[in-house]
Amino acid sequence: MMSRSASPLAWSRRIAPAVLAIVAIIAATALFLDRYHLALRTQVIQAEREQTTQQTRAVLRLLESELQKFRLLPAVLGEYPDLRAALRSSRVDPALNDKLAVLKDRTGAAAIFALDRTGRTIAASNARLPTSFVGQDYSFRPYYRLGWSKGGGEYFALGTVSGRPGLYLSRRIEDGAGPIGVIVVKVEFDPIERAWRDGQALSFVTDANGVLLLSSDTALRFRALHPIAPARKAQIKAALQFGGAPLTPLAITIATDGLTTMHDGSLAMTASLPVPVAGWRLYHIEPMDAALKAARQRVQIAAILFAVLLSLLVAAVAWALARRRRTSAARTRLEEEVALRTADLAREMEARATADRRYRQAREELAHANRLGTLGTISAGVAHEINQPVATIRAFAENAVAFLDRAQPDHAATNLREIVAMTDRIGSITAQLRRYARRGVGTIGPLPLAQVVDGVRLLVGDQFRSAGVRLDLPIPDAALMVRAGRVRLEQVLVNLLTNALEAVRGQRDPWVTVTLSQHDDRIIINVRDSGSGIDPAIVDELFMPFATTKAGGLGLGLHIARDIVIEFGGTLDHVAGDDHTLFRMTLASA
Repeated sequence: MMSRSASPLAWSRRIAPAVLAIVAIIAATALFLDRYHLALRTQVIQAEREQTTQQTRAVLRLLESELQKFRLLPAVLGEYPDLRAALRSSRVDPALNDKLAVLKDRTGAAAIFALDRTGRTIAASNARLPTSFVGQDYSFRPYYRLGWSKGGGEYFALGTVSGRPGLYLSRRIEDGAGPIGVIVVKVEFDPIERAWRDGQALSFVTDANGVLLLSSDTALRFRALHPIAPARKAQIKAALQFGGAPLTPLAITIATDGLTTMHDGSLAMTASLPVPVAGWRLYHIEPMDAALKAARQRVQIAAILFAVLLSLLVAAVAWALARRRRTSAARTRLEEEVALRTADLAREMEARATADRRYRQAREELAHANRLGTLGTISAGVAHEINQPVATIRAFAENAVAFLDRAQPDHAATNLREIVAMTDRIGSITAQLRRYARRGVGTIGPLPLAQVVDGVRLLVGDQFRSAGVRLDLPIPDAALMVRAGRVRLEQVLVNLLTNALEAVRGQRDPWVTVTLSQHDDRIIINVRDSGSGIDPAIVDELFMPFATTKAGGLGLGLHIARDIVIEFGGTLDHVAGDDHTLFRMTLASA
């Protein structure tokens, strides 16, 4: 009786570890599934964000090239003698209409027409069509008012005759007596929108009010990215910019990180970039359902594999515990494997350290070559700085000889002291040249900013004087310290100043100004010149290697300068939005 009653208990004791193992495997698999799914989803979102950003840049380049092509037309047409004669007389010229029609067909413009002083059309490319603009009064249209009052403008709207949307580019035409009319080029973007329709992505352009002007899905034209205030909506409708479009909002929610919920609840990734038209912005939306579905499938497969592997691992551990056998051969093999892996890791670490040293050495060689190249540019000015003291020394020496011949030792001693001062001046100049041309990384530590500014003034001062460019270089307080290396910080400032000098050379009343300020533990150095600024199309590439706008330039100066400042723990950036050209460097104070 005792043996029969003990049998179920013994069986439960044998089965309990297996049940616990199964529960542990299920719990571990669930935890792995949750963590892996979260990590994989984050990875997919990041990959989609990068891909969408690249696609957005490609879409924007296509639009920018189209805009750039048509922006040249009004300026070229403004020089046509026939057009100027027609505007002066305010008479319709059939031959001019035919010329505009030919030009429209060749350029792909939607329409080209000229308005006289009153806003009446006196010539148009569609003069021979039923939809002719000739004789129409467009003085109420914003593109005419912008062109007449401000010299030119860009305005997107529906055509009052054609009913087709487009961008109107206007430019005022003048003669010796003043304005005589406005030339207008209408651009329609149907080819661009057709090109955008390739694939499942959605691309559209909005204006400052969030209204969709262009879209790969033409059904979304004149919808709004977000609700528009009733008063503003009434103003838009009153201007007939979009006809009677209701301007209803899109059922799309775009988060700040680009993650987008579409109208059907699906997820997508959105990237946006500014378009070079006032108030315009390009949005590109890539669907993510396929990528997220693939990620879920990968998670499911990984969960199955993880559960299988974990089961095998538990079985192996159980088998190992049951057998309780560890042979010395196994331990020896394990130790050998560990030793081999340790040796491999040591070699790998040594290889990485060697590669890092070579990279730093190559970077410093490049910076040194850049400094030597700069020395070639400034050598003439430095030679002039040396020639002046040398000429002065000769004059004082000749005077000293004359005073000694006249038995006037006091006067001769005065001249000799002046000679000593001049030799000290030459010594400081040559020492600065040797220091600037010195090879090697050097140390980074507390550095008086006044020393750096004095060295830079010595290196580039004569260049600016010879070019007739005013250089405002402040004298920092002697106690103002930054964390940097002197030679490399001088290299950065020389690079920025010589770039500014080249940019303003030949201008009327050119100038370059350097300003210093301190905010908390940061020193801010601004280099600003009288230039008209940097083309927005190349701003993103300014600090990229081999990107240059100079004929024969290598495009490495700004790239090297930014690397140097980053190594100092600071930043070097171009500041957009300034009326002129402004570069800002921040350094840690010491």
